[in-house]
Amino acid sequence: MKPLAAEFVTSATAPSHFPPGDLPEIAFAGRSNVGKSSLLNALLGKKNLARVSQTPGRTRLVNFFRVGGGEKKSAVCIFVDLPGYGYAKVSKVAQEQWGPMIEGYLSSRSVLRGVVLLTDVRRGEQEEANLVRWVHARGLGVVAVATKLDKLSRGQRAQGCRDLETFLGVPVIGCSAETGEGMEAVWKAVRDVLSRPRGSSRLTV
Repeated sequence: MKPLAAEFVTSATAPSHFPPGDLPEIAFAGRSNVGKSSLLNALLGKKNLARVSQTPGRTRLVNFFRVGGGEKKSAVCIFVDLPGYGYAKVSKVAQEQWGPMIEGYLSSRSVLRGVVLLTDVRRGEQEEANLVRWVHARGLGVVAVATKLDKLSRGQRAQGCRDLETFLGVPVIGCSAETGEGMEAVWKAVRDVLSRPRGSSRLTV
């Protein structure tokens, strides 16, 4: 399912600002500066649809994007860009606000089908392994993606992905928003998650 149309819907700071849940949703989660916005832009074929910043933690809202496909470009799903967590250079108060907002979205959004978890291929964090288990326990699909593959040599890439698979306990797709490597595999995994109702998902790649 290569999208033929994609557009920004809205940004939200609280559940009351979330748009009506009339389409299945896929959330994108990961540490600050892991490359979520870059991956979203690459997947959707839009250069600046999701804002890319060199400053960790710049994405401070839950951003919703409508994705269309097919000849009539009818909307098929919503991609949701969650605020990055971890070492964002923002106030402690702001980080404390993000946590409940992200957890609230993941816990209560009935149209959510799965989470694309982004991890820098060069490192894995315990927060990410915890998130895999937390999401899976709620019957959601998990697509684990190792980003920034282009930062490693070809010989190091496969080993980096294998190390992450061992650490996270799930299959990992290696990809690069810069070169486009792995994007087809990510789309295939997203399609698989979207094809299953919530509650029937399994750990997936």
